Amino acid sequence: MKAVVFRDKNIPLSVEEFPKPVPAKNQVLIKLHSAALNHRDILVQNGPGPFPAAGIIPGSDGCGVVEDVGEEVDESLIGTEVVINPSVGWGKNPVVQADAYKILGFPDHGTFAEYVTVPYKNISDKPEHLNYEQSAAVPLAGLTAYRALFSKARIRPGDKVLITGIGGGAALWALSMTVAFKAQAFITSGSNDKLKKGIALGAKAGFNYKDPQWVEQAKKEAGGFDVVIDSAGGDHFPKLLDLAFPGARIVLFGRTAGDIAPIPPRLIYWKQLSIFGTTMGNEDEFLSMLDFVHKHKINPVIDQVVPLSEVNQAFTRMKDGAHFGKLVLKII
Repeated sequence: MKAVVFRDKNIPLSVEEFPKPVPAKNQVLIKLHSAALNHRDILVQNGPGPFPAAGIIPGSDGCGVVEDVGEEVDESLIGTEVVINPSVGWGKNPVVQADAYKILGFPDHGTFAEYVTVPYKNISDKPEHLNYEQSAAVPLAGLTAYRALFSKARIRPGDKVLITGIGGGAALWALSMTVAFKAQAFITSGSNDKLKKGIALGAKAGFNYKDPQWVEQAKKEAGGFDVVIDSAGGDHFPKLLDLAFPGARIVLFGRTAGDIAPIPPRLIYWKQLSIFGTTMGNEDEFLSMLDFVHKHKINPVIDQVVPLSEVNQAFTRMKDGAHFGKLVLKII
C-alpha cells in the first residue's frame, strides 16, 4: 500500500510502498478515503522520537470503509463507512487518560496511508450529512473542542466565549460548537483576514493580538468573558486571565506559543477563576461530539483538500500558519 512514512525528525516526508496491515484480535482494517492533518503531526515530525527503523506512518484523523475484521469482531461491520476515534485506550476514569493511553499516529501507525488497523471500539458511523473529506476533518479537533467546551468549561447558552488563534482546526470547531449552542463567540488571531472569516462564521467580534491595544478593545466590546478556550499558552496567557469575568472557566489544550508567562496568583484566587488542562477526550465524549455535530448539521471548515502525494506542501502550509481550517489528504 502507499503510505506517508516518517524515518527521522525534521526531514521531508516520503510517500512509499509499505506493508499492508492485517487486523489483529478486536481490530478492524479500514480502507481509507481521506485523512486530515493536525499540529500533533508536526510535533511528531520534530521529535522526540526515536522512530522505529522501518519508519512510522503518521496521521490521527481518518475516514473510510471497513474492509476486513480480526478475531472476535462482528463481520457485519465489513462495508461500513466509518470515522476513526484517534483517542486509543483512554481507560476507565473519564476525568483523565490512563497511563497506557495513546493517540493514533505515534507510536502506532496512523492514517496517512491507504489502510490502517484500529480497535473496533474506535470506529463510529460516518456522519450522514458529511462526505469523506469533511468526515476526516472531524475526529481529533472536534473531540478536543467538545471536551474543552462541554466537559471542562461547562458552557451555558448566552455565555461569552473567547476562542484564541482562530484558523486552526480545534479553534474553528470550538467556534462552530459555541455558535450552535447559542453562546456568544469572540475570537483572536494575528491575521485580520482570519478574523473576518471567523466573524462570517458567527463570531460576534475579533481581536488582532498583534495590536498592543487588543485587550482594551476586547474589554470595550465584550466587557469580559465567561469562558476562554486557548491553544497557545505563551506570553499572552496572563492577558486572558485579565479578560476573564470573576468565576470564569479557562481551558488550555495547546502550547503553540510556548511556556506560559508569570501570572500574579491574586488574579486567580481573587477572581475565583478555574483553569483546566485538557487533551483529546474519552469514548463517551467522542460519541456525544458526533451526536452534536449530527444534530446541528455542523460542517467542518476545510482549508484545502490535496492528494496524498502533496503531503509535504500541506505540512508546510500548516507550519507557516497560512491555513484557515483543516488540511485534508485525499487518498482515493
